[in-house]
Amino acid sequence: MTDNGGRRHAWWRGLRESVQGADTDLWPEGLTEVVPGGFEPAYVQFGDLYPEQQLQLQLLYGASQRAFERRTRVSARVTVVRVLGNALSDPRLGDPKPNEHLTEYLDQEIADLRGRLAQDSATAVSRGLNVGLATGSAAGLALLALPLLWGAGLLGALGVTLNCTNRWSLLGAFVCGGVGAFGAVLSVLVRLRGSADQLARRQTNGREGIVVPGQMARSMRHEGVYRVFVGWILALAVYFLLSGGIVTVFEPPATTAGICAAGGPAAAAAGTDFWGFWCAIGFVAGFNERWAFGILSRDSTRRPGKSS
Repeated sequence: MTDNGGRRHAWWRGLRESVQGADTDLWPEGLTEVVPGGFEPAYVQFGDLYPEQQLQLQLLYGASQRAFERRTRVSARVTVVRVLGNALSDPRLGDPKPNEHLTEYLDQEIADLRGRLAQDSATAVSRGLNVGLATGSAAGLALLALPLLWGAGLLGALGVTLNCTNRWSLLGAFVCGGVGAFGAVLSVLVRLRGSADQLARRQTNGREGIVVPGQMARSMRHEGVYRVFVGWILALAVYFLLSGGIVTVFEPPATTAGICAAGGPAAAAAGTDFWGFWCAIGFVAGFNERWAFGILSRDSTRRPGKSS
């Protein structure tokens, strides 16, 4: 029982961390706290000869403790400690001037660490957005299924009587809105394909370490849910504009009155045309690319060498 309970706890913690990120360190360490014993004078010499590299290692050590994924957090911290230890134990640290080879080594390790942490931020953004879109899609399915399954019965219990035309109109609205939500999901996924790193830089205003990756993930989860409901609202607006005759750009192949008046195979064929038309309209309305504006700027999604 204890083993099963531990496995369940580990599974739940892994699932939570994959969505929310690793647990926050309540007592983060500084770079001076990981200097090996007896190397304090060497650390002072290191700061005098390589002040820029020391500052970068300090910043990267702090950023490593805020990484989104636990493995990245652990590996980045270990890498900083190892790089610092290698520098402090290097005989060239005793030279009166900075050694070019040691400087090159430190700069390369710092660049690699920056790339690893930047990828971690991109992972946080991408995962947060995907979770938000999945949550919004599940909520959209519920909004679509509940009225279709129990809407008429609930209205009947409240004393509201729906005729054939009313039923078809309401069903058309919900189906059009639901398909519009999935169109918005696909629109966002297409626009953000391979652009998570650009979005991470946008979230931090181009400066690393301003926004914690876990906060990025939470922000993008909210953004993902919001985009799904944008698709719902847009598709519903288009449905009411077209079905109400306010805008006559498209003429539906079948109307609710025509479906209710027809009978037998003719009604079934008209119903198929009705569903196909409004599903297509809802998807196109939700897929409208400009409704993803604000998640990623148009300039970042424009191909190099092409003007608008």
